[in-house]
Amino acid sequence: MALHLIKLCVGADSIEDLRSWQRGRLAEAKAAGRKPRLWHRTRMFPKRRQEILDGGSLYWVIKGIVQVRQPILGLEAMKGDDGISRCDIVLAATLVPVRPVPRRAFQGWRYFPAEDAPPDLQRDESALLTMPADMRK
Repeated sequence: MALHLIKLCVGADSIEDLRSWQRGRLAEAKAAGRKPRLWHRTRMFPKRRQEILDGGSLYWVIKGIVQVRQPILGLEAMKGDDGISRCDIVLAATLVPVRPVPRRAFQGWRYFPAEDAPPDLQRDESALLTMPADMRK
């Protein structure tokens, strides 16, 4: 069974805001001649790498609510200009809305077992996606 990660999405007000920000990042990379890819850099490298790469996703907490997940494609070690090791969590461009669940603030990322993860929104629940973020809460 896959193991997921959960992280606060600081600065985003909605799923649409996250999507727009990520599209901008991809466009910037393409314009600069770099391979367009989405990643989130973090200080700590997950020790349970293989479980995460076995179908795990990064669940984003937006404005205190788990709202969306993004499949994890890879975990890459890198070293910053300051010599400190970091981890790039490489993400698919797909944002999958999930059933909204409140989540208190925390620092960094956390392991998120599959049994604790909220289910993806189904087609018959798609009305939730068109609601304003405040109503979704």
